[in-house]
Amino acid sequence: MSQTDTTPPLRDRVANGAFLTLMGLARILPYNRRVTVMGWFFAHVLGPLAGWRARIRDNLAKARPDLTPAQVAHLTRAVPNNAGRSLAEIYSGEEFTGRIHDADPLCGPGLPALEQAFAAHRPVILAVAHFGNYDAMRAALTGRGWPVGALYRPMNNEAFNRHYIPAMQAIAEPMFPRGRSGLAAMLRFLKGGGWLSLGYDQFDDHGALLRFFGLPTRTVLTPAELAIRYEALILPIAGIRQPDGLSFRVEVGAPIPHGEPAQMMQALNDHLEAQVRDHMDQWFWVHRRWKQRGNTD
Repeated sequence: MSQTDTTPPLRDRVANGAFLTLMGLARILPYNRRVTVMGWFFAHVLGPLAGWRARIRDNLAKARPDLTPAQVAHLTRAVPNNAGRSLAEIYSGEEFTGRIHDADPLCGPGLPALEQAFAAHRPVILAVAHFGNYDAMRAALTGRGWPVGALYRPMNNEAFNRHYIPAMQAIAEPMFPRGRSGLAAMLRFLKGGGWLSLGYDQFDDHGALLRFFGLPTRTVLTPAELAIRYEALILPIAGIRQPDGLSFRVEVGAPIPHGEPAQMMQALNDHLEAQVRDHMDQWFWVHRRWKQRGNTD
């Protein structure tokens, strides 16, 4: 029996049903209102219930002990707000992607390098983080007809996957699930001149011990290793939410020179840190980025 033929556990089905009800109600609203309401719900309902506020405080105490209590309290609401807005955007389909395509928000010092890579059919590694809205970047690239793929880890809740993955695929394809078959397809795509977005900002138990906000943390080396192996351009890219809460600037960072993988990934960590310091509410401070090796999340 295939995974999609199995019946998810009752707990997963209940959680998925609650989410679909919430999203169904949100879709009744006009786009701008829908995104705003989902941000509010995550900030004031889901965030406290899920324990996100405590995790955000813990991470900020490590990385930004200089913040005032008022600043920390603001971020415990603003970070989930951005997450809720992002989810509403993902589930808005063409309403979201159409806005991105029309705006063509790509900018930054690395944009000419992307244009040259496309003209030369050169593989590209797009280093992405849980910052702003990751899917704004994918929509902006596909809006120009550029070949962007993504590696993803299916959610533990199979009932949720059945609509979440198609929602992401509607923004850009191809998408490659983690695992042997997905990895093989991903490497063929990259070798053929495709552009692959890879995350690097979560703790990786087998990663190199690098630094982020001056603190030691395990960082995956795969983006740099693949760039070297396939002679791919590698650069950071992020969809930065603008002050109106609805539009984006998709900033393409300068290419990272090939060298030692650990040095390349440290450069990406440093670039992300600078972006996060400028937009503290847009990085997902809920992740346990500085946990001890071997601890469970």
